[in-house]
Amino acid sequence: MSIAGVVAIFRGTPKHAIGEDGRMALSDHLRELRARVIKASLALVVGFAVALFFFDPLFQLVMDPYLNASKILKEAGGADTLGTTNGAAGGFLLYLKLCGLAAFIGTSPIWLYQVWAFLMPGLHAHEKKMSRIFVAVAGPLFLVGVVLGYVTLPKGLEILFTFVPDGLTNVVEFNDYLSFLSRTLLVFGIAFEIPVFVILLNRIGVLPGAALGKYRAWIIVGSFVFAAVATPSGDPFTMTIMAVPMVILFGISEVIARAHDKRKAGDRTDRIGDPDVPSVI
Repeated sequence: MSIAGVVAIFRGTPKHAIGEDGRMALSDHLRELRARVIKASLALVVGFAVALFFFDPLFQLVMDPYLNASKILKEAGGADTLGTTNGAAGGFLLYLKLCGLAAFIGTSPIWLYQVWAFLMPGLHAHEKKMSRIFVAVAGPLFLVGVVLGYVTLPKGLEILFTFVPDGLTNVVEFNDYLSFLSRTLLVFGIAFEIPVFVILLNRIGVLPGAALGKYRAWIIVGSFVFAAVATPSGDPFTMTIMAVPMVILFGISEVIARAHDKRKAGDRTDRIGDPDVPSVI
């Protein structure tokens, strides 16, 4: 394949004309999807290679919450804990899981952008502009959620360790602990993305700001229910740490959505009587 062909695959440039409403031919949608998947996959591969180079500090970073929680529990007279890895391929799988997790989190701004860039051709020009702005916000918000999940992890582990009955030793297999940590970090990251989706739905006219205000109480309850179900530890501390920022972000998204709806309604009012605007009577 020629260099031009490779470049065309990465670009995913449509071969048919795009309609004024942003509609594309199915083949162009698939071509665009292929280009976005390739770009996101390439970013993950590069991130994985970088993570392999920094495996030792990453391993220590992952071990710290576990060691801190275990130390606190031992000082309180709780059960002893010990990290292990099982099987001949246990160490190899550890490398794959840890570096894969680091690559997924570290490249989140890139693959989040690719997800939304795939949706952009179906949007109008002003909606594309707003989508780019919110994509720029989505990456940092995901990382903030991951950091918050990491900070709260020791407390969640400490609470879980207290359920071990006296006389028993809790032997934690490290791959299981890494899976637990991965779920915690990713759930926190995804939870912080939900308000961004809400604002984008409002921007494209699917979710009005008034609906957010009408169901505000249910949204608050739903945030706590989601946090209780989604957090792997299930303890009240971790649930609250996740739910409270979600409620705050939902409140901010409601304010932004209402401001957008008000400005949009004002624009329609200003255009009443414009000969270029068709009558709706």
